[in-house]
Amino acid sequence: MANILLVEDEAKLASFLLRGLTAEGYDCDWIDSSPRFFTEIGKQPYQLILLDRLVQDIDTLDYLPLIKKQQPDALILMLTALQDIDQKVTGLQAGADDYLGKPFDFDELLARIMALLRRGGSNTSHSPELRHGKLLLNTESHRVWLDAQEIEFTHLEYQLLKCFLSNANTVLSRERILNKVWGSLADPLTNIVDVYIRRVRKKLSDTGEAQQLDCHNESFIETVRGGRISTGQRLLDPPRAPRRRVNASPVPSSTKRGLS
Repeated sequence: MANILLVEDEAKLASFLLRGLTAEGYDCDWIDSSPRFFTEIGKQPYQLILLDRLVQDIDTLDYLPLIKKQQPDALILMLTALQDIDQKVTGLQAGADDYLGKPFDFDELLARIMALLRRGGSNTSHSPELRHGKLLLNTESHRVWLDAQEIEFTHLEYQLLKCFLSNANTVLSRERILNKVWGSLADPLTNIVDVYIRRVRKKLSDTGEAQQLDCHNESFIETVRGGRISTGQRLLDPPRAPRRRVNASPVPSSTKRGLS
């Protein structure tokens, strides 16, 4: 994965971004002050720099030529609360590769990072239906079915399930789930993600074929440990009942004797 330099003097935001980006597999360093900016900006090469527009007493826009000189191969994504069109145009003309206004959604930041790193686009589906096996979620009506049986979810339970269905083949970090469902201001130390995952598992396990199979624990949503993301969750295929074994009709004893 790419190595990223974060230049941001707001400690709470920087801490959240570092946790989230590290959980997504990126190698991240952090510069939190203007003195460190001048002494450390060229210490090692980076593939991407997340650059806050205002760092303490300096406007980093004025130092883009210096950054480009010391980091010639780095892409620059500027983060700023200055969202006027003129400010964005000025930033892009000065050498920034992209410009993201604050406050921003973490998923949008990830999407912009990935787009910059691959220098290409991604195709997204706008179908109102998200499917995974026999599990169906309609994003327009906010209704969910499993085995053609509708399940009632609260708003947050629905958002959590939608998050998993939208990333059905991906291990999601706690930070990404927390940001997507509860927002970037949620306490990163809370166990609310675990609580709601248990609720969603319970409702899915009590429905349809899964109920007959007495599914519990990690049915539908699996906890994954190790790998690129130290601990995360991913959606599993809905469990299915094993096929019934069809036994051949017993051969009458008289027939057996005739065959012997």
